[in-house]
Amino acid sequence: MSKKETSSPAKDGISPMMRQYMGLKAAHAQDKLMFYRMGDFYELFFEDAEKAARLLDITLTTRGQSAGQPIKMCGVPFHAAEQYLARLVKMGESVVICEQIGDPATSKGPVERAVARIVTPGTLTDAALLDDRRDSWLLALCVHRNTVGLARLNLASGEFILTETGNEQLAATLERIRPAEILYPESWVPDVPLEGARTRQPDWYFEVDSAKRLLCDHFKVASLAGFGAEGLRPAVAAAGALLQYAQTTQAGNLPHLRALTVELEGAYLGLDTATRRNLELTETLRGQPSPTLFSLLDNCVTSMGARLLRHTLHHPLRERAIPAARHAAVEGLLEDYGRIAGEVRRELRGIGDIERIAGRIALKNARPRDLASLRDSLARLPALRAPLVEQPSPLLQQLCHEMQTPAAALDLLIRSIAAEPAAQIRDGGAIAPGYDAELDELRSLNDNCGAFLVDMEVRERERTGINSLKVEFNKVHGFYIEVTHANTDKIPDDYRRRQTLKNAERYITPELKAFEDKALSAQERSLAREKLLYEGILNELAPAIPTLQVIAGAVAQLDLLAGFADTALKRNWSRPEFADEIGLTVQAGRHPVVEAEMANSADTFIANDVLLAENRRLLLITGPNMGGKSTYMRQTALIALLAHIGCYVPAERVVLGPLDRIFTRIGASDDLASGRSTFMVEMTEAAAILHHATANSLVLMDEIGRGTSTFDGMSLAFAILRHLIDKNRCLTLFATHYFEMTRLSHEYSELANVHLDAVEHNDRIVFMHSVEEGPANQSYGIQVAALAGIPNAVVRAARKQLREFEQRATVDPLQPDLFAQGEPEPFEAEPHPVLEQLSGIDPDSLTPREALDALYALKKLLK
Repeated sequence: MSKKETSSPAKDGISPMMRQYMGLKAAHAQDKLMFYRMGDFYELFFEDAEKAARLLDITLTTRGQSAGQPIKMCGVPFHAAEQYLARLVKMGESVVICEQIGDPATSKGPVERAVARIVTPGTLTDAALLDDRRDSWLLALCVHRNTVGLARLNLASGEFILTETGNEQLAATLERIRPAEILYPESWVPDVPLEGARTRQPDWYFEVDSAKRLLCDHFKVASLAGFGAEGLRPAVAAAGALLQYAQTTQAGNLPHLRALTVELEGAYLGLDTATRRNLELTETLRGQPSPTLFSLLDNCVTSMGARLLRHTLHHPLRERAIPAARHAAVEGLLEDYGRIAGEVRRELRGIGDIERIAGRIALKNARPRDLASLRDSLARLPALRAPLVEQPSPLLQQLCHEMQTPAAALDLLIRSIAAEPAAQIRDGGAIAPGYDAELDELRSLNDNCGAFLVDMEVRERERTGINSLKVEFNKVHGFYIEVTHANTDKIPDDYRRRQTLKNAERYITPELKAFEDKALSAQERSLAREKLLYEGILNELAPAIPTLQVIAGAVAQLDLLAGFADTALKRNWSRPEFADEIGLTVQAGRHPVVEAEMANSADTFIANDVLLAENRRLLLITGPNMGGKSTYMRQTALIALLAHIGCYVPAERVVLGPLDRIFTRIGASDDLASGRSTFMVEMTEAAAILHHATANSLVLMDEIGRGTSTFDGMSLAFAILRHLIDKNRCLTLFATHYFEMTRLSHEYSELANVHLDAVEHNDRIVFMHSVEEGPANQSYGIQVAALAGIPNAVVRAARKQLREFEQRATVDPLQPDLFAQGEPEPFEAEPHPVLEQLSGIDPDSLTPREALDALYALKKLLK
């Protein structure tokens, strides 16, 4: 900060520096915090200071006055700014970074400043601000009638994806993507929950024609037809708004955004919000990161592989060619695990985050250690490819080809980047010795200063004959030659007095002055030269960005496949098979997460079979609470999902017919925010299944109807089950405590009864967790209550009440324990009078007249 920036306020009471701040704030950061660079600090003023001090728990103070009022101020050191930015972004805040671009020594008035970047939750690229095992998406949406256009951008990697969906699918789509920040028109009122930071933009940002022009200009094309996006008007409008926002926040072009990808909703196995939650793919029902399917499978060596795994779990593919290719690749890696998959995983440990480093090179914010990591990663590619060269898997061959080393980029990095560079370019030491002669000379001046002084001192003593002469340096007076007063008569003519001391005189010579000028500016010039060279290196690497992106994608997929192979080997999983016939066959299937959690206990997970086919579309599952019904249902869905992401599965054998969606209705809780009861949530989820499930859908339904009275709930359960069989004809696992439903197996040949077994001994219950054919004969509800710790007195009272209900069940329509009565007797309604009279007629003995009279009599009974 120059002295001029601390000068007196103008006549209006506002200093020039504060006027500059207010102008930048009004133009770029009205709704954002602004970090305003002043010397070694980023400072915040007025309301920003109050807010930042509260959020970051830093000291709020004042500096000067504006219009007669103290200016509230707080600040953070510029070298520690990243940690404060990370905290603010996690809170959903956006920050405008204003840097000094003028020279304080030559500035007239306030040092010139400009916006260097804008940090928002969806536009993060710095490694310090990002979760390295999770993608960060910036998403824009535009609604037109019943169609929602969505565009999403991963600024760190350059992925730019468009899709369109219906209004009713928006919540599920957002759940699938989990954007960090959502842009939407200011006139749109959201009618679904929007997770993450929300940013409203003017409606004109979403104008289709201007969006097309902006996108075509960026990608240098005449139309968007080549991307398959020409007819996607709402999605294109969203993409234009997204690109404009990204360009603004990054203060320039985005060269690593090289193409648009159009994503078809039908490409993925459908998973709605409830299904993702119930299957606990990446977080538990309580919102914890483990134990989940992701935490179980995430043995990826690289962060790129982990991000791909997370994406893959939320995007299982409906078309089975890619999963089948992955199965074949995993099989190839397992053929000789130690030589192939084991070696691949060892080499992967030396690979850095090439994907994000390439993005930072494109945005010109890659750090020296990023480039060192990239250099070391590219150097390992030949060793990584070596085990794959002879693999017969087409996918592994493709990945091997895509991981070809970019020789020019690697050579540049080896020549230019120091073996162990500093963390920041401003610290120096990033450029390798020998890369630039001028830089080497400047470094030599800086590093060899001591040697020069010693050498000059020896020469000057010989020249002057003054043995006590000293050549030294201090920060106040610079370089000097010190001679005692007793020897001043011996000094040469070229000595010029610099300072007089009590006992000595200090001099400087033209040679020493020239060296001083060089030495004192050498470090500053060295840092400036390094910065210039580093920018040149980033520019030279820019053409290699597309190649680096391809390599990153190949490495990520190889890491994913090697992780799948490792899991299959350690957990004894098998390769699934795909079939053309509708159905799902699982032999000895296990729940992957539950089995892993039980590995450290004395218990053994009980494997079970599943058989669903054209003539066996619905399994009606009965059995006690805690018997394992929900686990059995969830493991079936997880096995199907694992097969569709290309992973081996926890079963002895699995054969899957075509699937388009997986639905689950398992468990429920109040949705208080939306004013919905547990039963309302249950019915809403059931309605979605009944409306959208097809003959190729896998449906899991657990305890339908339990949130209301017995007869209401049972009636709904009967009706829903019949609809699933008659109308949806989907593959269904339907768990219930309404034992009366088991009789439907006599009505529908497609329905099979199975039950979870349990054994009662001395009023105690032992769960067998094995699935057997046929219906259960008890619910064991009171026994389970006793296991849960219900007081013995309450349990005894419940048993007594149960006996009373059982005795009165035939005459009193109170709710009985439906399981405790065993197999229900067939329902016998009182005969209708028409049926009684009809049964007494002998058609062969009637005359035509008598038959007509009998018909009239029967008709009269129907009135």
